[in-house]
Amino acid sequence: MRLLPTFALLAAVSILSSRAIAADPLTFEKDVRPILKAHCFHCHGESGVVEGSLDVRLKRWILTGGDSGEAIVPGNDSESLLLERVESGDMPPGEKNLSAEDIASIRQWILDGAKTAREEPLTLDDGDYITEEERSFWAFQPIASPEPPVVKENVSDNPIDAFVLDRLHREGLAFSAAADRHTLIRRATFDLWGLPPDPEMVDEFVNDPSPHAYAALIDRLLASPRYGERWGRHWLDVAGYADSDGYTNQDTEREFAYFYRDYVIDSFNDDKPLDQFICEQLAGDEMATGKDASQLTPQRIAQLTATGFLRMAPDGTASGGIDRDLAANETISDTIEIVSTSLLGLTVGCAKCHDHRYDPISQADYFRFRAIFEPALDPKKWKAPRQRRVSLYTEEDRQVRKEIEQKAKQATENRTKRQQEHLDRTLYEELLVVPADRREALETAFKTEKSKRSAEQVALLEEFPNVGNISPGSLYLYAQQRARRASDIERAADALEQELIEQTRSDQLAQVPSEQREAIATLVSIPADTWTSEQQQLAAEFPGPLVDASTLKTFSPDGFAELQRYREAAQICRKIDAKTDLAKMLNEIKAIRATAPKEKFIRVLTEPANHVPPTHLFIRGDHKQPGQELGPSELTVLKGSEPTEIEANDPDLPTTGRRLAYARQLTNGKHPLLARVLMNRVWLNHFGRGIVDSPGDFGFLGSKPTHPELLDWLATDLMRGGWNLKRMHRMIMLSQTYQQVSTRTEQLDRVDPDNRLYARMTVRRLESEAIRDAMLVANGTITNRLHGPPVPVKEDAVGQVVLGKEMLDGERKPTGKSQLGEEASRRSVYVQVRRSRPLGVLETFDLATVAPNCTIRNYSNVATQALLLMNSSFVIEQADQLAAQAIRAESEVPQQISNAWQRCFNREIENGVLTELTDFVARQTSAFKSRDAKLSAEAAHRLALASACQAMFSSNEFLYVD
Repeated sequence: MRLLPTFALLAAVSILSSRAIAADPLTFEKDVRPILKAHCFHCHGESGVVEGSLDVRLKRWILTGGDSGEAIVPGNDSESLLLERVESGDMPPGEKNLSAEDIASIRQWILDGAKTAREEPLTLDDGDYITEEERSFWAFQPIASPEPPVVKENVSDNPIDAFVLDRLHREGLAFSAAADRHTLIRRATFDLWGLPPDPEMVDEFVNDPSPHAYAALIDRLLASPRYGERWGRHWLDVAGYADSDGYTNQDTEREFAYFYRDYVIDSFNDDKPLDQFICEQLAGDEMATGKDASQLTPQRIAQLTATGFLRMAPDGTASGGIDRDLAANETISDTIEIVSTSLLGLTVGCAKCHDHRYDPISQADYFRFRAIFEPALDPKKWKAPRQRRVSLYTEEDRQVRKEIEQKAKQATENRTKRQQEHLDRTLYEELLVVPADRREALETAFKTEKSKRSAEQVALLEEFPNVGNISPGSLYLYAQQRARRASDIERAADALEQELIEQTRSDQLAQVPSEQREAIATLVSIPADTWTSEQQQLAAEFPGPLVDASTLKTFSPDGFAELQRYREAAQICRKIDAKTDLAKMLNEIKAIRATAPKEKFIRVLTEPANHVPPTHLFIRGDHKQPGQELGPSELTVLKGSEPTEIEANDPDLPTTGRRLAYARQLTNGKHPLLARVLMNRVWLNHFGRGIVDSPGDFGFLGSKPTHPELLDWLATDLMRGGWNLKRMHRMIMLSQTYQQVSTRTEQLDRVDPDNRLYARMTVRRLESEAIRDAMLVANGTITNRLHGPPVPVKEDAVGQVVLGKEMLDGERKPTGKSQLGEEASRRSVYVQVRRSRPLGVLETFDLATVAPNCTIRNYSNVATQALLLMNSSFVIEQADQLAAQAIRAESEVPQQISNAWQRCFNREIENGVLTELTDFVARQTSAFKSRDAKLSAEAAHRLALASACQAMFSSNEFLYVD
């Protein structure tokens, strides 16, 4: 009996639905064209490709049909060839067939008579046909200025709360209670600093009786340089910031990319208006003309540095073994991707090879957009990365360097002179140990210019390689062999001495009367202590024939002098080390040059004066197939009713001025996307979810805004308030919406399980950088220093990417341990971003990927994260440092645990947890001592307490912000 009414109801619904369909028939523009555009335009009409002579871009062309005749018969689905082909799966070709829903829409459209919503254009030659349905999409409409709704029971005067509460009331919901002060200070400090508050900050805030304590806290947080580091990191994500070029496996480092990072941080700290911030990044080089453009004032340096935004894309054009033209065009494509997703929230890059499948962006639109940047990024006159640098050297720097270089030049001349002295001495020493009758010829051969040596001289030098091989390059080898050479000289000296003694004896004996020569000769052959008195008298009368080493100088002064030359040469050879001596002088030269101001460069994007290259549409995106020439322009769908033309060449500027004109269009307060996109990203980073949950895609495939009026009000208020971001932070964070607890309820989980309506605060996991930095803050080791070169990363012996300077052996294997000192404890925003080497401890917790940029981070919860917290040497070391800090602060174990707990979680520990952890530390201490009898009680306790600290680091309360 109960089924009959049900069937009757279903029948009635069916009849009503049929009547609704009949009353509101499907149209080509609204219901069918989007399907064909996504699946069929590519082969049937777009870029002149008309397979089977069928163009499906307009309804009348579908009626005309192709080689097989008319494609549809209005009112007759069974005779419509188009429907037959898509229904059978023959079209589109490949595995991706139309869905049943799409096929049903096409069928119903045909049955309804294949209606169009309006008269179709006569031609699509310009490739920019945008239907009214596409143009009316919410993101392409002018930003509205809605008034905050009046909401009953709204106790807040914050306009944000009015919009949110109005939406909640429509779903029968209301705000949750306000969070306590412990929760608020942790939430606010992580939001604005990316760091946890220290215990003193917490105590001061919690115990402040002023009703304005929270507002004062927000002001304090915004005034700190930590704010710029935190929110600068958010922008660096979408800008695709990297310290390396990417593109190839070589992943060349970008030595001075960090100047752009520092510019971003300073801009947020200085509360630079966002319109100025955007203009500087798009066209900072074009913002000054005349003398102002050539003078490197701080303001001018900042403007030029800002254009590093357009230099962040992967760029392999300086690498070897690549197709340079292809690499240049891909760098341009990636730059457009960065610009469009970060500023427009649109995937413009999808139109590079064909019209965008879903959004009203034609391929012609893409290349007109590219033309804005092409004078500075001209693939035909491409500049490699190093050619795009601007030196920061001042005239004073150059003068100082000139003076220092003069000193270095003098020192170099002195070293060259000393080097020649060592060469001469080495030659002299080596000649001493060659046969005397060959020395002169050998010396002459050596000193003869190499190209002028005779064959005999060449052969002679080859016969005596120890002479022939003497050169500045081999001098260090002779220095290493000086002990050998000294011994050779000493042996030669000994032989010479014996020869001189024998020769002198012979000469002196010849001067003795003949009748006494035999007696004198006998004295030489017997020991002196056996001589008789007569023999002694004879020796005294004729000492010459009895000459020895001690008397050689008297009887052969010339021979003795020659012998001394050998002895002195050997002594000098042992004493003087040419290698050490010259190395010392070289180090002195380097030390002199090191005192010169180091030349630094900023990586900029500029365009040559009077350079107006043509931009061509690439057929199917192939840069080798240029098509029609196109001029610079904003995307057609974003032009609206305001004149937004961009001159191809501004006569008032030395450059084309295209980028500057576009930047001013973006920030003139009338652009439909920029302010929305920026404020959506601000909201995302405060609430963990954007009002549009796809911050890089505001198009048809992106998420629809949950609170469109609120988003427009925020965007309008941002622009009316002078594009002041800190003002917007205050408004958001002082709202009741932001200050709610995160407690879930059965009703909220049923009505709004994803908290898209903001009836509570969402619990958020910290970003990878915030997790690392929080550990450094907890144990007190963080180095809070702004700016400067990045902390380097390297691969360790097992391939893990860690902090450190790369030191490789001859086989390019890691060796040694580089000492970074305080650099190792700098904030993660200062860690080098190598595209091929993400820091391991950051990568595991979903580090932003810059390929080419990151519009939204992932937040995974996987086993590798727990494993890292258990086994990472970094985490273990930081836990040990926290334990050491707690031991220094407190003498008793419970107080040590309480101290560490407070530093990790910014609140007091519960008694039950304290008892449990105290027992754990005691058990661990005993376990460590039992494993190692040599371990002292103090060391065992520190290890045990470090284990407890590591458990704190691994807890959800540490990794998530409430």
